[in-house]
Amino acid sequence: MTTTLHEMTAVELRNVLRSRKASAREVIEDLFDWIERREPDIGAYLALDRERALARADEIDSLPPCERESAGALAGVPVALKDNICTTDFPTTCASRILQNFVPPYDAHVVERLRREGAIIIGKTNMDEFAMGSSTENSAFHPTRNPWDLERIPGGSSGGSAAAVAADTATLALGSDTGGSIRQPAALCGVVGFKPTYGRVSRYGLVAFASSLDQIGPIAKDVSDAALMMEVIGGHDSRDSTSVTMPAEPYLRDLDRPLDALRVGVPREYFGEGLDAEVGAAVMNAIRAFSRIGAEVREISLPHTEYALSTYYIIAPAEASSNLARYDGVHYGYRAANCDDIVTLFARSRAEGFGDEVKRRILLGTYALSAGYYDAYYLKAARVRRLVKNDFDEAFRQVDCIVCPTSPVPAFRLGERTAHPLEMYLTDVFTIPANLAGIPAISLPCGLTRSGLPIGVQIIAQALDDARLLRVARALEREMSWRPTHRPPLPQQAQEGRRRSATSEPASRGPCNGRSLQR
Repeated sequence: MTTTLHEMTAVELRNVLRSRKASAREVIEDLFDWIERREPDIGAYLALDRERALARADEIDSLPPCERESAGALAGVPVALKDNICTTDFPTTCASRILQNFVPPYDAHVVERLRREGAIIIGKTNMDEFAMGSSTENSAFHPTRNPWDLERIPGGSSGGSAAAVAADTATLALGSDTGGSIRQPAALCGVVGFKPTYGRVSRYGLVAFASSLDQIGPIAKDVSDAALMMEVIGGHDSRDSTSVTMPAEPYLRDLDRPLDALRVGVPREYFGEGLDAEVGAAVMNAIRAFSRIGAEVREISLPHTEYALSTYYIIAPAEASSNLARYDGVHYGYRAANCDDIVTLFARSRAEGFGDEVKRRILLGTYALSAGYYDAYYLKAARVRRLVKNDFDEAFRQVDCIVCPTSPVPAFRLGERTAHPLEMYLTDVFTIPANLAGIPAISLPCGLTRSGLPIGVQIIAQALDDARLLRVARALEREMSWRPTHRPPLPQQAQEGRRRSATSEPASRGPCNGRSLQR
């Protein structure tokens, strides 16, 4: 079987580069040729820079053979970043007009780590504005489309990153997860999305949405690539006061170690009303796969699950209300014109700069924090959050991991839920609890619907058990044998009305002439 460079996983590509079967320049040229073909239909990116990527590739290729091995764990591997992660060489817009031309004066911690390990950052991916959404339709610039069906959403808020990895227009990507924003789009796009334990990856340089919930993590083609990315970006950072004082673990090296006496919990609360029948059947098939690899499967209860969604939509908007107060039209970002006084400047800059969903959540959060309502809403939500965490603590006395659906439904059609915010919020019902508890969770593909849409299964572990969680996910991935046979179909005919080039060069409509290698 042959595979082109852009189709390879990061681990495969690293091996090809280290063995000099291909150069870093060939990798980048092949990838951008493919991006020019696929990106206009999908809209995964907000910014791309082919020339800078090629220049970095040439630097790596120019290293003498004796230095190639020490060039870094990701030397020559293309990586895309969600556009709420600060970069000095790309704008960081959070898909919002209020930050449309903002270029940060510093790199995020994870970007520093990627550069140090030789990764080639190719661009910034689209997202729901300020990470507030579940479909990437809330971007101020354009929606992103699901590579499996261009009439459907890719999930959100890291929909651009998930769509890029699914469509092979990025080898690896980073997203952020506040209530499921890595895992839900990964499930809907048929890729792997990993939310680490809160604090295992520094948030320095991540534009804040809800600081007690936000976490950066990888979106990847398989579990091995997610483990490789975690080795690069994980570990302590003194600039983030919530960073755990633990070094990064050898996630990839230990990935295939045997799992002894694995106990898997299935929460009854995650298999009730609102779960799509095809999703439920695929997840149950994944649970049966655990039995085939020798795990003990038992039913458990997480009784406060029904309160998690409402708890999240008090805590997250409240923190967003505080974090987004800094965007006032004065210090940086969008500034309204022709304002006669400071109050008008503040009000008009925010009204014109923020989109409807961001405004909605700011209003909700401000109300929940206001005098007379703080105790009734925010304080009560904080107490329920503790009960949700207690449920997980009790469950992990009985089992090693928990298996459940990632999203209750497959990818829905563009525009289908934009007028119904509550229906949109319900798509995160299975991912939010892990954020409230601060524990690691991963989504990986487990099947397709009859109409060919990906379905994701979620595995959750206890705090700081990230390495074991990746090993469990890898064992299930091997048993289910998802990649490389499952890939999004290529559209037979381009739809010209949707075409928009995100690159600095004209998009090619011809067939991809990327270099092929034998696998």
